[in-house]
Amino acid sequence: MINIRNTISGLRSLVILLILIIIASILSPVFLTSSNILNVLLEVSVIAILAIGQTYIIILGEIDLSIGAILGLSAAISAGILSKGNLFETLLIGLLIGACAGLLNGLLVTIGRMPSFIATLGTMTAFAGLTLVYTGGNPIAVTSKSFQWIGQGYILNIPVPVLIMIILYVIFWFILHRTYYGRYVFATGGNIECSRLSGINVTKVKNIAFILTGVLSAVAGFVLTSRLSSAEPTAGSGMELDAIAAVIIGGTSLSGGKGQLIGTLIGAVILGVLDDGMNLLNVSAFYQGVVKGVIILLAVLLDSNIDSLSKFTKNLIKREAADNIEK
Repeated sequence: MINIRNTISGLRSLVILLILIIIASILSPVFLTSSNILNVLLEVSVIAILAIGQTYIIILGEIDLSIGAILGLSAAISAGILSKGNLFETLLIGLLIGACAGLLNGLLVTIGRMPSFIATLGTMTAFAGLTLVYTGGNPIAVTSKSFQWIGQGYILNIPVPVLIMIILYVIFWFILHRTYYGRYVFATGGNIECSRLSGINVTKVKNIAFILTGVLSAVAGFVLTSRLSSAEPTAGSGMELDAIAAVIIGGTSLSGGKGQLIGTLIGAVILGVLDDGMNLLNVSAFYQGVVKGVIILLAVLLDSNIDSLSKFTKNLIKREAADNIEK
């Protein structure tokens, strides 16, 4: 049976994206060039990768404010290790740091029974502080050509970060929509008590989601650091808000139990198109923040009304089916 709510949400975000593309292409003929489109995708790649894990977390009815701080911490330590070790060790340790940070968040929420907002707000501050302690407040330069290729390389004229983003979305879309674990995520977010009574280990489901989110934050850190050829002590600061915005604009419900990764990707691209279009039009950075804020508010407002619209549509379909049976 077709999920009417997800269909409406997906169409909503897609329509918004198409409208923005049309407006931007009319106002700036440079916008629709292939180089600029690739540049938009390149710019949103880090936020889009962060938003994958955040989608899982929000579907579970939780939130993770620490992903930007995890990105910064794993990136800083990875850059420090890279100057002494090899690339494989660097990537492995960076991913391990992200996984451990995610696990800590998960345990605070599931075992510590802390609200995820408070738990991840605390770890966000702690991780950001650890990054400053490790770096001494100074950027760590990255000179490894192999590592720089992750953020600066091209395959068939497509930036490597864009390819990484696409591959990750395919993998995590499959996990979310085609595996038992994905079904457990939706079930737990929709009704945690019913899920627990049905035999689902909701603690395990949530912990895995937080771990995956931490790992994805580390991957985003690799991409950002390699692009800049430097690990900045404040890298990732504020990115958690853009990732949450992408998830919400993409149609994932803040109440949990409903969402889709394709919508999240569209939401991230919407933010990128907004930034790129306003930059091409020389719009002040102050006004850019206002516009993005309005878009997020509209997305939340629409989200709150989609449930009633989907119920109306379902009732309409049932009525029509009943009428056809009577005829």
